[in-house]
Amino acid sequence: MDRVRAKLEWFKTTLLPHEAALRGRLRRILPPTQELEDTVAEVLARAYATDNWQAVTAGRAYLFTIARNLVIDNARRNKIVSFEAIADLEMLQSETALEGQLHARDALRQVEAIVAALPAQCRRVFVLRRVHDKSMGEIAEEMCLSVSTVEKHLAKAIALVMRAWSQREETDLERAGVGLGQSAGDRRASRPVACSV
Repeated sequence: MDRVRAKLEWFKTTLLPHEAALRGRLRRILPPTQELEDTVAEVLARAYATDNWQAVTAGRAYLFTIARNLVIDNARRNKIVSFEAIADLEMLQSETALEGQLHARDALRQVEAIVAALPAQCRRVFVLRRVHDKSMGEIAEEMCLSVSTVEKHLAKAIALVMRAWSQREETDLERAGVGLGQSAGDRRASRPVACSV
């Protein structure tokens, strides 16, 4: 009984959090003749049925591999496969680590753009403090300012960065909502991220 409970816990914590990502990916690549919900259910059932479940720690990659194999099996049975379907199979072969690196690089580029848009004094104080890890006293001495002025510049810079970052997240959420609720032709231009003083 403990083994069954442990397997259910593994399923809930390792696999189920990735069900939405799996469904989204399959929605984009499945042929119209193949039912999305049936395919998702089949992938989850196959994942749960695995004997060596304790060894599976990367739930997303595991589900995507099962889905890819299932799509290939269905294509073999159908014997007629479009080139688009074959190309789309690569979407199921995503490496979680690679995706994480790409997201991190994208986020870093966006932070760099936000920092570049800061007023000159704020930007310089922010970079000296956050990038070069200099103390407030060292920054004040280097910039020929009082420590309180440096603190004000840093506070302003942090506030501007946080505001721009939250606007970016809101824009991303709006895009995701538009992507789920409207057709591709109906997407509206989203607000640009800007640092205003």
